[in-house]
Amino acid sequence: MHMTQRDGALDLLKWLALLSMVLDHLRYVGYSVDILYVPGRLAFPWFCLAMAANLSRVRTVTTDSQWHYLGWLLLFSALSEIPYRMYIPNPGTLNVLPTLALGLLLARGWQHRTLQSRLLAALALLLAALFPERLMFGFFGVLLPLAMLLVIRRPWYFSLLPGVVCLAANQWEVLYQAARFGNASAVLGIATCLIAPLAGLLLLRHAGRLKPPPPMRRWAYTLYPLHFLLLLLVRQIAA
Repeated sequence: MHMTQRDGALDLLKWLALLSMVLDHLRYVGYSVDILYVPGRLAFPWFCLAMAANLSRVRTVTTDSQWHYLGWLLLFSALSEIPYRMYIPNPGTLNVLPTLALGLLLARGWQHRTLQSRLLAALALLLAALFPERLMFGFFGVLLPLAMLLVIRRPWYFSLLPGVVCLAANQWEVLYQAARFGNASAVLGIATCLIAPLAGLLLLRHAGRLKPPPPMRRWAYTLYPLHFLLLLLVRQIAA
């Protein structure tokens, strides 16, 4: 799979991941829409796949763009924490951006075999192992960008690896117990976790012929905290 400088399929993947995230968070507006949990399971693996696609580009090996990527993740991680806690009731973890930042360090450490990159990757792995309960999607969520990077240029059936990692990151024990009692959202959620990497890879490889959506550039980071504020406003109006 050849990645061009501006990949329309990659932008489409990012927009669909954003839509999945918004659908997932609509569950907290105040209505009983638990079924939105299912499309919401696409958001995190597709953001991880988008990260892996960016890392897989040849140009990132010899430039500082990945450090800029990390800087933006850390900046908006801090800016998003207050809106996140205002909207999500009793959050037990930080927002998702710290998980993605640690995942970026881990994937970059595997890709670039310099001492600095390897030390930062080891630090990211250590933090994920010590504080999984503070990270959204936990320890396995930090592993998912690397799992995506390992299979992004391989045959489609290798996507089972990140599928299993994605399921582990989504509290598979809880999902499994609920599925045993016939909970439809849990059953569909398990299936979605397993096939999300494959669906994303197929989209990246075959959606290039579609009309590309508007490109997601740095301004797109603002959509993460802003969507919490917008949904909070919707909840206040609907109350």
